[in-house]
Amino acid sequence: MPYQNILVAVDDSPISYAAVEHALSLAKLSGAKVTLLSVVAVDPFIGVDFYQVVPAITDHFMQAETHAKTQLQDIAQSFVRDGISVTTKIHHGPASEGIIFIADEIGADLIIMGSHGRTGVKRLLLGSVARAVLTESHIPVLIVKQ
Repeated sequence: MPYQNILVAVDDSPISYAAVEHALSLAKLSGAKVTLLSVVAVDPFIGVDFYQVVPAITDHFMQAETHAKTQLQDIAQSFVRDGISVTTKIHHGPASEGIIFIADEIGADLIIMGSHGRTGVKRLLLGSVARAVLTESHIPVLIVKQ
C-alpha cells in the first residue's frame, strides 16, 4: 500500500535537505500529501516566567520561529512545483516529542527525517532525536543518513 500522508521533519542541517529530497521522490511515486515540520526547541527546565523577564531569550525564540517559517516556505516550493500537496507546521518543545505528536495529529503513515550518524559522545547528543523517534513511533520511520 503506498504512503498517503508523509511527515518530514526538517532543520538547518544538510542531512535534513537530503531527507526532503527523499520525501519529494516518494511523494511523486505514491501521490502522498506531505507535511513539513520544524520544531523550535524550548528548554523544558526553564519556566515561562523566565522568558518574560529576559528579552534576549524571547528575541532568540522569535528569530528561531521566523527562520523556521521562512525555511518551511522555501522547502514547500519544491513540492508545490511538482504538484504535491504540502502543508507546513511549527511545533514548540522537545524535538522527538514534537515529531511524534504532529505525526499523530495529522494521521501520518510515514515519518522521514535525517540523522547525522555520529558516533561516541556526539551520537549521544545529536543522534538522540532520530533514536527517540524510532523508539517511540508506531508508524514507519525513514531515517536518511549522510
